[in-house]
Amino acid sequence: MRCGSGAGAARWPGPCPILDDAGTCCLIAAAHGPVRFTELERALNGISRRMLTLNLRRLERDGLLTRTVHPTVPPNVEYGLTPMARELHASLTGLAAWAERHRSATAAAGAAYDTAAEQGPAAD
Repeated sequence: MRCGSGAGAARWPGPCPILDDAGTCCLIAAAHGPVRFTELERALNGISRRMLTLNLRRLERDGLLTRTVHPTVPPNVEYGLTPMARELHASLTGLAAWAERHRSATAAAGAAYDTAAEQGPAAD
């Protein structure tokens, strides 16, 4: 999953080991102002439209996102962070930066674990 958009976006070749929650990624992607559903969909590679919709509804219900429907044809829907989510964003970007710095180390640890698991249990 690709979390966020723009120059500060976090990118992983597969699921991010730390930020693999789509709701977290939605908050990071929506942090730079109102964002349309299709922009979120592009920013969050690897998530289905259905899962994106469910996550956006959950975040709106929890008071972290606002949803604004503009009366156009077709309707234009934008999502933005609430003040509570803006406060959370600082922590999330710190976590995303940490995950990016340690991406290769967590991938190596996962590969070593998988290799050891394939070889069977170690003798104690």
